[in-house]
Amino acid sequence: MSKHIPRKRFGQHFLSDQDVITAIVHAIRPLDTDNLVEIGPGLGALTRPLLQYMPHFHVVELDRDIVARLQRTYPPERLTIHAADALSFDFATPGEALRIVGNLPYNISTPLLFHLAEFAERIIDIHVMLQKEVVDRMTACPGTHDYGRLSVMLQYRFDMEALFDVPPAAFEPPPKVDSTVVRMIPRRTLEMPADDAAQLARIVACAFSQRRKTLRNTLAGILTAADFAHLDIDPQRRAETVSVAEFIRIANFVTKEKP
Repeated sequence: MSKHIPRKRFGQHFLSDQDVITAIVHAIRPLDTDNLVEIGPGLGALTRPLLQYMPHFHVVELDRDIVARLQRTYPPERLTIHAADALSFDFATPGEALRIVGNLPYNISTPLLFHLAEFAERIIDIHVMLQKEVVDRMTACPGTHDYGRLSVMLQYRFDMEALFDVPPAAFEPPPKVDSTVVRMIPRRTLEMPADDAAQLARIVACAFSQRRKTLRNTLAGILTAADFAHLDIDPQRRAETVSVAEFIRIANFVTKEKP
């Protein structure tokens, strides 16, 4: 089979370190009854070992050349291949109780994470490799430099844990950044659910639109001084100091009081 040349426009960096591959598979702990979906299987670094544990699973791959390689390598009874862009793929297609895995393309990781969050109710867990900087932002606490819109929106829907870091040398070609494998488990019971998830997303996006400005400025068209007083939130605070629960409280207030 001819050698595949990684394509920059797809952000392709193929995992090649066997120790890292083994560590990822062990973290996933695949069972033969799992309904697993691999995003971006590439040259099969994870696909091959996962198939040793499972009779069948799904893969989502955009690169037509890789799709053709997969079709030549694996029969459809072992691998269902969805030739599609993961950013627009309907993750309801493979069914319920999904386990998502993959080495996500770093150039689309943030929008892809938001897309996966839309299907949280049908997902059991997610084990993916991302740029370390992105995982730092996902798991950041309020009051830290990395805490932002991504932190709030993903922590609202998922419990997340950074499992281990992966150096550039584990890939071919090596990326210019370190990577991290992260585990994401959807929250089945939200401690404080948002009355309107779209409203929450809007409030958070506005609050972080200008990080150095205070809430009084970033939420000026949404909350008045009286509203901040009612919520018991200091309008001089910046978004990076506001907890997920406080953002939900703001969004629920706006939904109820300012329809």
